Amino acid sequence: MTLLLIAFLILLMLKVPIAFSLFISSMLYFIVYDVSPIMAVQEIVSSVNAFSLLAIPGFILAGTLMNSGGITERIFDFANKLVGHIRGGLGHANVFASLIFSGMSGAAVADAAGLGKVELQAMKKAGYSEKFSLAVTGASSMVGPIIPPSIPAVIFGVTASVSIGQLFIAGIIPGLIMAFAICVYIYFYALKHRDTFPLPTKLSVKSIFHSFRHAFFALMSPVIILGGIMTGIVTPTEAAIVAVVYSIILGAFYKSLTIRSFFESVRETMETTISVMIIVAMAAVFGWILASEQAAQQLSMLLLDSINNKYIILLIITVIVLVVGMFMETIAAITILTPVLLPVVTQFGIDPIHFGIIMILNLMIGLLTPPVGMVLYVLSAISNISFLEISKMVLPYLILLISILLIFTFVPGIVTFLPNFIFE
Repeated sequence: MTLLLIAFLILLMLKVPIAFSLFISSMLYFIVYDVSPIMAVQEIVSSVNAFSLLAIPGFILAGTLMNSGGITERIFDFANKLVGHIRGGLGHANVFASLIFSGMSGAAVADAAGLGKVELQAMKKAGYSEKFSLAVTGASSMVGPIIPPSIPAVIFGVTASVSIGQLFIAGIIPGLIMAFAICVYIYFYALKHRDTFPLPTKLSVKSIFHSFRHAFFALMSPVIILGGIMTGIVTPTEAAIVAVVYSIILGAFYKSLTIRSFFESVRETMETTISVMIIVAMAAVFGWILASEQAAQQLSMLLLDSINNKYIILLIITVIVLVVGMFMETIAAITILTPVLLPVVTQFGIDPIHFGIIMILNLMIGLLTPPVGMVLYVLSAISNISFLEISKMVLPYLILLISILLIFTFVPGIVTFLPNFIFE
């Protein structure tokens, strides 16, 4: 196992793509220890042959269609009319729009890349500094994978063999708390810098109603998706297909979705899905090696021999996942770490649903953290600000999000209350 980990780390340091790093290091292990490569083929096939994974291209396509169909603009306009009068104006609208859009795409990068462009343009036009706008957009995109639907939750549910529906519902309260905390920070930041901040817009019930009517059907998307899952009418996978169909209908209704933009959305979805599934497949082989080497049992024995407090275990695991999230892609991290860490947490009586949300939030924070912060790269690509500068801008939000993460870690009832209430 030492050879496997060393080879993997060396490949990562050489900036070999994560999927190839996993595959090459795994193949090296198979060659050195004379393991039949047929095992790798079996793991690759079985890892992607799961009905629940169909939710991933579904939610990605739904979010992409929303972006290309001009629906994100309607959502942001409604968010601005609703909360733009609060000090911090478009900063709050940015967070609120991400909260709504997260109920459609389930991906932080989709939020930052799609809705982020709309938000940044509007904030720049209103006179907000580019640094503030980028930091808020990056922080608000973290809400996406926590509020259902969530692509990382689908991956964790499949890997850990737990209910994806329960994971979706468990993310609602934490996601709302995260959004509220970011808005509180924005309010006090705007208050402190009120001399340089644009004045908030005036509250107008008439304009709110007009914007709501303009965006009504777009706003119904998360209601339909979550309502269907919570009532048991559809599974999370079926909800993804419903989201796609609804997105197409909306695009046709608003006359904003063309044949060309539809196929462009399909192409983009295929590219994203392929990259995700390759990582899942390669990580499955890597995970099989860790399982055959009894990595989970060794870690359990190490921790159980020295620690008997579940909160200390949670803290140690939180630090481990947080550090991994700084260097490793989210999907790969979930696929590799879950089989190793889940047996440890279950031995301490920690709810797998609670652990799943904590792991996802940890890895989402990693998207905002160098050196592999994908959201930071996206924001850098759609602006003229360097990766390093954006990393400095989001630091206060990182501190805030890590503080919230610790609260969720040590107060599991915040995470488990809603799924326990609905499903039991």
